[in-house]
Amino acid sequence: MWQSSPPGSIYDYIRVASFSIGPDGLIEQWSRRAAGLFGMAADEAIGRDPVDAFMPAELRSDGHRRVGEILDGKEWTGLVPFRMPGEGGAHGLAEVYVMPSLTADGERAALCIVVDVRALRRIETDLAASQAIFGQSPFGFVLFGTDFTVVRANQRFATVFGGAADDHRGRTVDDYLPGPEAERLGATLKRVMDTGESVTDLQLVGPTPGGTGRRHWSMNLYRVHSGAGRPVGVAGLATDVTRRHIAAREAASARRNLALLNEASARIGNSLDLETTARELLDVAVPGFCDLASVDLYQGLLTGEEAAPGSWAPAHRESGGGSAELRRVAHASAVADALPTAVAGSGGPGPHDLPPALGSVHRFPFGSPCATALRSGQVEAVPGDDMGFVQSTLAVPMVAHDTVVGLVQFSRTKGSEPFGERDRALATELAARAAVCIDNARLYRREHERALILQRSLLPPGDPEAAGLDIACRYLPGNTATEVGGDWFDVIELPGHRTALVVGDVMGRGLRAAVAMGELRTAVRTLALLDLEPAEVLSALDEVARGLGSPGGGERSEGLGGSGGAQWPSRAAQKSREADLSEVYLATCVYAVYDPVTRRCTFANAGHMPPAVVEPGRPARLIDVPPGMPLGVGGEPFEEVEVELAENALLTLYTDGLVESRDQPLDEGLDALRAVLTGPQVPLEDACDFVLSTLDTRHGEDDIALLMARIQGLPGEAVGDWTLPREPRSVGRARELARSQLMAWDLDDLVDTTELLVSELVTNALRYGEGEIRLRLLRDRTLVCEVWDAGLVQPRRRRARDTDEGGRGLQLVGLLSAAWGSRRTPRGKTVWFELALPTGAPAAELSVEQLLSMY
Repeated sequence: MWQSSPPGSIYDYIRVASFSIGPDGLIEQWSRRAAGLFGMAADEAIGRDPVDAFMPAELRSDGHRRVGEILDGKEWTGLVPFRMPGEGGAHGLAEVYVMPSLTADGERAALCIVVDVRALRRIETDLAASQAIFGQSPFGFVLFGTDFTVVRANQRFATVFGGAADDHRGRTVDDYLPGPEAERLGATLKRVMDTGESVTDLQLVGPTPGGTGRRHWSMNLYRVHSGAGRPVGVAGLATDVTRRHIAAREAASARRNLALLNEASARIGNSLDLETTARELLDVAVPGFCDLASVDLYQGLLTGEEAAPGSWAPAHRESGGGSAELRRVAHASAVADALPTAVAGSGGPGPHDLPPALGSVHRFPFGSPCATALRSGQVEAVPGDDMGFVQSTLAVPMVAHDTVVGLVQFSRTKGSEPFGERDRALATELAARAAVCIDNARLYRREHERALILQRSLLPPGDPEAAGLDIACRYLPGNTATEVGGDWFDVIELPGHRTALVVGDVMGRGLRAAVAMGELRTAVRTLALLDLEPAEVLSALDEVARGLGSPGGGERSEGLGGSGGAQWPSRAAQKSREADLSEVYLATCVYAVYDPVTRRCTFANAGHMPPAVVEPGRPARLIDVPPGMPLGVGGEPFEEVEVELAENALLTLYTDGLVESRDQPLDEGLDALRAVLTGPQVPLEDACDFVLSTLDTRHGEDDIALLMARIQGLPGEAVGDWTLPREPRSVGRARELARSQLMAWDLDDLVDTTELLVSELVTNALRYGEGEIRLRLLRDRTLVCEVWDAGLVQPRRRRARDTDEGGRGLQLVGLLSAAWGSRRTPRGKTVWFELALPTGAPAAELSVEQLLSMY
């Protein structure tokens, strides 16, 4: 069957032409391809001498000789330059094949086949380049035909998949890839063939030839066409990207690990609670790092036992108990119903033993991987359960400051990627970070408990009593999320049935704040017993606070530069310590002295919250007491304010935790306090509870101290008050007045003692004092006798010599009274003694030693 050459055949590229020469040496036949090659039509070429028509003049003689030899029957092949009339006289080079022939008459002629050498050389160069690229490329080249079988593959492709390049002809994608991947590549080949759209970076995964490893390839596919544009197949460039894939996976794993560590830094340790910290660890690890996890902490750590490092974790084979007791404090699961088998085999003797329940106390057997991890401090791999979900588990000890505090177990279920070395390092780091936070929480809890014990031991006992006052108090420490503060209150009995009420707040938190509070409270009690005025008490307390805040525990900082060869700390160290202590030993305080006889209360304030008072039938108000500077600042005097309080009025002293928080300004808190205090009168204990439950105290942010006192002045019949002239007979008059008053109070048992002691005090006032004398008797829980005069000289107890006729009066007062003393007043001094009220039992008599001690 005859058919024309399809467009784009090889002849279109190599430019082959033919013509014939007759017996006379002239062109006899001229093909169309010859016309295209030489640019001359047939009617122009037939009948002409080919040598004269196409060859240069200098070559024509040799050309005629060659033509003659050919017509004589000799074949010839060679390169012949020719002139190309259609190209401006340019010369071409043709490879001519001349074959002798015979005409119908038997005459000799010749058939010439002409090939354009330039086109032929271009084709040869293109073929050589194509073969070099295809054969020498480091990438795998493959050409699929229209039936999607391999038409051609280069040697690199054959090296990867085995055999020689020719062995791959006729193969399909199923010969190289597993089912799903082969189907995906086949569908892609069809789409490229149908649409002509190329595909780049097609990721394929398959096994290595003859092995079990997994390889990753990236393929670029494009459709190839013939010279006429007809699709003839799909070419593919395959690149082995296994290493790149592994590197990318490792980089992604590294980024994931860094992200997990960053998240762990942000989320672990936000709480100072041990169990909360353990849950924070699992919130980070599941599901970002593993599918299942649990945390066990030593029971001794949770119960607050003081133990040496490592003593929480004994594990002795002889004991039969394995590890020390642990408590499961947290677990987490990202897989439904997988937790019961999460760590099966890690603790119990059998592979199917269930793990401990949350909150349970347990031990790990001696030979188990978990016990080994606790004992060695190293990560242990726990094999998975063949019957369960778990593929592998890492038992990671939680080590902080060379102390094992517990164990965390990370597990991955079947189907997840198994743990690698990088995962072991990450698990160790996560456990270490959580362990440090847990150990810090343990240390904080220990300090917090000690500070709380110290703080509570320094507070007055419950239900304090005072003359003319009904008192209720509350102290609420900050919760475990905050540090112990320095809030305190105190109720101090003063001479004359007066009472000092104190509420203070040391700035700062923790153990040192509690210690500072204790030191200041002791100083307040000492100063109060000196019976100083409230402003004087705060001034002296300010000096004490400044001494506490200076290096050396009381040495003023100005003295550090003194001579004498002492090795003082460097100036930088001094400044650092001063800055460290200055905040701790700054404190606010309000000090009030209440006199039940006059129902007057004198206040002095050192930067503290103003006292509040509510009188019956009136709204609550804040007492305007000049706030002054906090204790420890120094340099500013304190002012006093004296206020007369109505009967049954309610006085409230408190710390700032009651009225101030992060979300509530101080003014709003004070307004809320006044609103809560205003209302019907209720029992004092109920009033305390109502204030704390009604106000938005945001408890836990700060300590709260609350002291409430109901004013109950001494009735007039419980007070005897007389003024005596400065004359000797006033001594007898004083005895008569005291006897009459005691008889009216039915205190007959105290008459003799009281007469004797009153006589001694009035006599001393006449002998050593000045001005008129005032005698006052007060009856409440005890009997108090006060003798006032205008003299400033304080009485001093001394031991009289054997020959002295006097000097034994104060010794007698000290022996017969329950207490005695003296205090300064604005116009002199007051000497007082106190006697216990009779209980019906016979009074104790003085011993011989006590009587002889006066002589």
